[in-house]
Amino acid sequence: MHIGVPKEIKIHEYRVGLVPSSVQELVHHGHQVVVETGAGLGAGIGDADYVAAGASIAGGPDPIFAEADMIVKVKEPQAAERAKLRPGQILFTYLHLAPDAEQTRELVASGAVCIAYETVTAPNGSLPLLTPMSEVAGRLAPQVGAHALEKAQGGRGVLLGGVPGVPAAEVVILGGGVSGTHAAMIAVGMGAKVTVVDRSTEALTRLTAQFGTAISTVFSSRAAIEELVRRADLLIGTVLIPGAAAPKLVTRAMLQTMKPGAVIVDVAIDQGGCVETSHATTHADPTYVVDGVVHYCVANMPGAVARTSTFALNNATLPFALALADLGWKQALAQDVHLRHGLNVCEGKVTCAPVAKAHGLEYVKAETAIGA
Repeated sequence: MHIGVPKEIKIHEYRVGLVPSSVQELVHHGHQVVVETGAGLGAGIGDADYVAAGASIAGGPDPIFAEADMIVKVKEPQAAERAKLRPGQILFTYLHLAPDAEQTRELVASGAVCIAYETVTAPNGSLPLLTPMSEVAGRLAPQVGAHALEKAQGGRGVLLGGVPGVPAAEVVILGGGVSGTHAAMIAVGMGAKVTVVDRSTEALTRLTAQFGTAISTVFSSRAAIEELVRRADLLIGTVLIPGAAAPKLVTRAMLQTMKPGAVIVDVAIDQGGCVETSHATTHADPTYVVDGVVHYCVANMPGAVARTSTFALNNATLPFALALADLGWKQALAQDVHLRHGLNVCEGKVTCAPVAKAHGLEYVKAETAIGA
């Protein structure tokens, strides 16, 4: 199979779809890999590293999109990239379609086979291709939140860990999944007073077993969220419904009860965000203020630590990329129900139920779309 790796063009996105070791594996399996020149520079990977692994280098994206059977990316294709997709071409990347009607429509119109990292599943019910980036985003959240709390950034001027005689900041984390757990780990390490909210008693039990008395856990209810939002210096939103838009747990009315200069880091922004006043921002302009509250809503947070993120992502995606390349998309999806769950759009059909529901489109089962 001919596999193409274009350079990411989203603002301040420095990750890359394949690293040289992944290229070497694909070439060893008999596939041809073409990488756009400079695609890996943001992650510290030069063209020569790819050539040494067996790839060839293309001078721009056009020949990659024109010739590749499978495009391997990191972020959702931007409008200029979507225009280059063709019927039957495999697109393997993060998509986050539920809050993005325009991208959904254009991927349907392209006729491409679009497999989203974030909805591929594992036998234990986890999301193995989302997990590494959720870990990174979770660990980044207290770090960027602490920076935003500095007075020069518009924040309250509060040090997350406090100092002797001055209390630590109150950090409230909505969601006790992968991102929430890793956010709690870093926030605790920074000395903050941490509360994690979740509606799963299993998650709360796991968090208590992991952190003991270093954190507080609260069962999620509207009343509990209202009270915790009012107290929070830093609110981190990490809630996730696989493939669907994130629920709006924090309303504008709740926001107006927050302390002036408090900070919200909405990690769920890729799926639309869990705060009513959230909208996606970029690393170039990461924050904005609503009702005196600083919002950090960067939709590709892990891109800030591109090298760590790229290698972590490749560790997870490589087996699935090999399966698609070795077997072809129809056989690979037919044989692996977990990879099949990643199929969001297939040759003009929407094959992810939450995406179809979000945009009022017809839903076609993946099994039907691939003729299994």
